[in-house]
Amino acid sequence: MSERLVRDFCDAWKRRDIDELLGYFADDAVYHNVPTDPAQGHDAIRNVMMLFVPMSKEISFDIKHLAEEGNIVMTERVDRFVMDGGTIELPVMGVFEVEGGKIKAWRDYFDMQQFMSQMPS
Repeated sequence: MSERLVRDFCDAWKRRDIDELLGYFADDAVYHNVPTDPAQGHDAIRNVMMLFVPMSKEISFDIKHLAEEGNIVMTERVDRFVMDGGTIELPVMGVFEVEGGKIKAWRDYFDMQQFMSQMPS
């Protein structure tokens, strides 16, 4: 069940609908892009998503590997963000904690320098 939720969540990014994405999270969820500060709760998570979703014409999360143990789902992915002026392709390791059918915590580990070096100018 946790695996299906995470797969559906990763697939939902292609629609770039922040309200839909927030629906996958528990009210007090924590979203942590590990190179930055964690965001807790829907409002804080929305603020983080607003930094890159609106500027992206296309978003896709390509899951390379997935492992599930209890309520923990780990993904090795390549996240792609197509923007005016270029595309960012970022290898990411993600850890999802699922509770009550919602994402309680999501931590993504990636190289911020690799992300920044691909940002269109």
